[in-house]
Amino acid sequence: MNEGMINIRSLQLFISVFNAQSFSQVARREGVSASLVSRTVHQLEEALGQQLFYRTTRAVIPTEAGRLFVDYARNMTEQLSEARKELQDRALEPAGLVRLNAPVFFGQRHIAPWLAGFARRYPRLQIELILTDDYIDPHREATDVIFRIGTLTDSSFHARIFGTQRYHAAASPAYLQRHGTPLTPQELTGHDCLVYRGFAGPNRWLFRQNSAPWAHYQVKALLTSNNAETLLTAALGGMGIVLFPDWLIGDRLQTGELVKVLPEFETANKTEGQQIAAIYPNSRRPPLNVRAVIDYFVEVYGSPLYWKYD
Repeated sequence: MNEGMINIRSLQLFISVFNAQSFSQVARREGVSASLVSRTVHQLEEALGQQLFYRTTRAVIPTEAGRLFVDYARNMTEQLSEARKELQDRALEPAGLVRLNAPVFFGQRHIAPWLAGFARRYPRLQIELILTDDYIDPHREATDVIFRIGTLTDSSFHARIFGTQRYHAAASPAYLQRHGTPLTPQELTGHDCLVYRGFAGPNRWLFRQNSAPWAHYQVKALLTSNNAETLLTAALGGMGIVLFPDWLIGDRLQTGELVKVLPEFETANKTEGQQIAAIYPNSRRPPLNVRAVIDYFVEVYGSPLYWKYD
């Protein structure tokens, strides 16, 4: 069998000839010559190694092989038509599975609450959200969009930056009433601090004023944890001072449950700027599902970011 001679066009012409039992009638309908139709069917017969029609001067009559093969040909052309329609529909409306990956607490606070609206907007999408604070290699993980917080360096991936992460040192009013409010970063050594520990170790506490170089200050860690929610709960309970980004504690600062400490200083845990971004594989035109995710969260996060606290 010469499978290279079997293509969708030859199958379509074969089905038309089978139905009409005439080369000339199919040729007129298709706007081609009868000899082209006959030659195409003959090439299909050679590819299959079977005679599909008996040819007479008056009619083209299917053989037993032709009657058997027509069902397969119809199935193949129908499946192709369905596949084309599905692809065209997906080009017009996001559909299928879209896989998201994000840091745990960021995903809980700023992705999960918005997914209901996303699902209503795109009802043909199925969503997979994986939350982890471990480093995710986008080259190896099966994911479509990674929400990443940090310094963006991988040029093989596109990034849509939502905004910059800003840090604040903060404590509960009850803690500050009991222990007093530090006036300089040096005074933090006399306070109970709650320190986040990531895969690279405990976060550093950096401070500066007037765009001066960042200075690292040692703090007394009463509690260290790799879980941001645990540290936030401890801070709200009056256990100590935290250094957290505004996306995590901005709402608590707004309500007064936490109070900003050392407001005259810029704070951070790294000297490089930390972006909040969605990254996706580098391609000339990102898939529609990816564009739908990014455009939606650009809209809901807003500019400035809705959690920003000054």
